[in-house]
Amino acid sequence: MKAGIRYWAMIAILLGATAGMAHLSHGEATPPAKPLAEFPKAVAGYVQIVDWPLDKETLDILKVTDYIDRGYWQPGMDRNLMTLFIAYFRSQRTGTTIHSPKNCLPGAGWNPVSSSIYQMQLDDGRKVPINLYILRKGLDQQLVLYWYQAHGRIVASEYWGKFYLVYDALRLNRTDAALVRITVPIEHENVEQARTRAVAFAQQITSDVDQIIPR
Repeated sequence: MKAGIRYWAMIAILLGATAGMAHLSHGEATPPAKPLAEFPKAVAGYVQIVDWPLDKETLDILKVTDYIDRGYWQPGMDRNLMTLFIAYFRSQRTGTTIHSPKNCLPGAGWNPVSSSIYQMQLDDGRKVPINLYILRKGLDQQLVLYWYQAHGRIVASEYWGKFYLVYDALRLNRTDAALVRITVPIEHENVEQARTRAVAFAQQITSDVDQIIPR
């Protein structure tokens, strides 16, 4: 019952605050971000081997300020490609919002097998929640980790992401945030092995993301 009260209280606060945002100036106090193209080309023993450009139709839908869609490979290892996608939004006031992978991936033909929250430990000892998603398309299977990152904060929940969006708009006059997604095909290993690899990669890049996007 208490959890239900907290949920509806949060929704009420969110709706009220969202309405209040309309009265704020659209000029935001967001510091400039570094180009995501400067994101490290070597991460956790992996090296960049390719950058994929998004087509105009996709960019028109996402309305993203900056992004990378990059493939990393571990030299000398018989491992699958590690794909990193980061989408940065400088402002989310004018109808431009981060699209959840839970909506986008099934639309690309991938069917969800399981979805859970994984508590990832960072180098400073903190544990932060990220989404762990297993999908299947025909005989192919992949593991996806994703989270929302802004102002040194990492959240998994789309609802909490929206809450902090409004909170930061009112507190900082900023609505900037990034979606970070890591994808690992599950081919020559089991789910646990794929998760171990993906989490190790994710642990390394959180601080790199913080150095690229404004805190």
